[in-house]
Amino acid sequence: MAKLYLIEAVLPLGIIAAMLCVMGNAQYRIHKAVHGRPKHPGNDVWDVAMERRDKKLLEQHSASSKM
Repeated sequence: MAKLYLIEAVLPLGIIAAMLCVMGNAQYRIHKAVHGRPKHPGNDVWDVAMERRDKKLLEQHSASSKM
């Protein structure tokens, strides 16, 4: 009888864990499909500003090297 209680407890926990994995994976895939690259964890305002600056510098460099 004790094994029945274990199965009753483990089954819902397994379903919850599986759904958390599915949702995390879906979030990763959707973000990658929309933005073309995986999400950088811990990306704050400073990181966004540096990405914009780097993109602007690369555009300026490519424009100046074409001349």
